[in-house]
Amino acid sequence: MKIVKLALLLIVVLALSLSMAWAAGHLPEERGKKLFNDPGFAGGTTSCNACHPGGQGLEKSGEKTAFTIMGQRQGTLEDAVNFCIVNANKGQAIAVDSPEMQDMVAYIKSLK
Repeated sequence: MKIVKLALLLIVVLALSLSMAWAAGHLPEERGKKLFNDPGFAGGTTSCNACHPGGQGLEKSGEKTAFTIMGQRQGTLEDAVNFCIVNANKGQAIAVDSPEMQDMVAYIKSLK
């Protein structure tokens, strides 16, 4: 009986470990996709998806080192995201080191 209980405990621990490892690798992109499609994100009036349906046009943005948007140069992907949030979506810029920005960047980088 002790062996069965120990085996079940090991299976539960292994399952939890594997599910946490899987979630750590996939959730940021999923959360970023939700933000990308949320018209109310950062107090905006439209979503990123309105200009970039399904991420269209952003496929290589994760590899770029500079961006030109609406004739203005942005030095980082985070700056480009905030520029679009403020100017296209009419929202408020988000902190570059915020979880939301990290998730949004993870989603955009996943669009390769």
